Amino acid sequence: VLPSSRLSDVEKFIARWQGKDGSEKANYQLFLTELCHLLTVEIPKPATADNQINSYVFERRVDMADSKGKSTPGFIDLYKRDCFVLEAKSTRKKQGSGGLDMALERAYNQADGYIKNLPQYEKKPPFLIVTDVGHVLQLYSEFTCSGSTYTAFPDSHSHRIRLDDLRQPHILERLRLIWLDPHSLDPAKKAALVTSEIAKHLAELAKSLEQQYDAEVVASFLMRCLFSMFAEDVGLLPADSFKSLLERLKDKPAS
Repeated sequence: VLPSSRLSDVEKFIARWQGKDGSEKANYQLFLTELCHLLTVEIPKPATADNQINSYVFERRVDMADSKGKSTPGFIDLYKRDCFVLEAKSTRKKQGSGGLDMALERAYNQADGYIKNLPQYEKKPPFLIVTDVGHVLQLYSEFTCSGSTYTAFPDSHSHRIRLDDLRQPHILERLRLIWLDPHSLDPAKKAALVTSEIAKHLAELAKSLEQQYDAEVVASFLMRCLFSMFAEDVGLLPADSFKSLLERLKDKPAS
């Protein structure tokens, strides 16, 4: 649950922006600046003539190459190097409407085009964000930073963040980390950390069992336990059958 002071800030932000349907140009920079204040992250910096210095700015210029090799300037609504490219729209479309989905898909394609045309000295960012100003933000990720396809983050059911969702602490933290430490949200890194912790725990368990039993017997027993857990998780065994067995026998370790 958010502390009362933080919740008050969120409520003021929602009340100020919910339903605002002014033009994109009129509102998007103010909306995103105030979102930065809400997330307690640095606001975008003033742009300079030297594009290589523009690591966190509004209207970041990108030279867009066409099929004939000609270059025309494009402008990223908000760019943060090594973090995200953000494209803003003001669709005036209702949530749940096909019109909103189509408008945000066009915004996605536009942002994806900017990423593909970033200069070679720029790493591709891990996040692509599109927003319908005052209504929703949608998140997409590509953690290899190779410019491959950006997919809905964390999944296709929860990649759309409505203003009302900002009342949830984990949503605020997710957005904050996209600004500050986007790679910490990489599921592969989380999985590797969990796997490492489990491996450490298993090693300690094996060591304690080997004080009473032969090492080969312990290894075989633990492998059978792991396989049973896996089989239960993927449905090869009835749900909770192995877990229930362990619970029944926890006071009878000899069994």
